[in-house]
Amino acid sequence: MSQVTKRALEQSLKNLLSKKPLTKITVGDIAEDCGINRMTFYYHFKDIYDLVEWSCLEDAKRALDEKKTYETWQQGLLQIFEAVQENKVFILNVYRCVHREQVEKYLQPLVDRLILGVIGEEIGDMVVREEDSRFIARVYSYIFIGIMLDWIKDDMQQDPRQIVDRLAKLIKGSMSAALLHFKL
Repeated sequence: MSQVTKRALEQSLKNLLSKKPLTKITVGDIAEDCGINRMTFYYHFKDIYDLVEWSCLEDAKRALDEKKTYETWQQGLLQIFEAVQENKVFILNVYRCVHREQVEKYLQPLVDRLILGVIGEEIGDMVVREEDSRFIARVYSYIFIGIMLDWIKDDMQQDPRQIVDRLAKLIKGSMSAALLHFKL
C-alpha cells in the first residue's frame, strides 16, 4: 500500500507541475489532488523536495532496469535521457526551481550505478583497487551528467540518440584504457 500511495503522490505532483511551478505548489495542494490528508503525505515524505527526489530516482531506476553492462550502457544512458524527456514538464520545472546541483544530486546515483556496472564488467580478471574504480566511474559520471544537465538547460532540444552516439564514439575503449592505468 505504501508504494501505491507514493506513486499516487508522485502523479499528483506531476499533474500540478503541468499547471504551475514547483515553488507555487504546497503539500496541501498535493494532498488535495491525491485525495489524502496532509498527514498521509508526511507519513511518506518529509517535504515536497523529498517527493521530487524520490520521483526522479524511481523514474530513473525504471529507465535503467538492467542496462549496466559494457554492451548495454548506451541503451541504459539513452533510457535515462528518454525518461527525462518523457517527464519534460516535471524535470524542467524542477530544474528551474531548484539549483542545478540539486538536479545533479538526483542524477548522480543513477549514472554512478550504470558506470560502476560497466566498469565492473570491464575489469574482468584485472586487479584494480575499489577506490580507483570509483574514481574512474566518477569521472565518467561527471561527463554524462554535465552533458545531460546542459541538454536539460537547453530545453531538451537535441535528439538523445545523437548525444549518446557521440558519447559512445568519444569514450570507445577509453574505460578499458583507464582501468589499465590503475591495474595493480
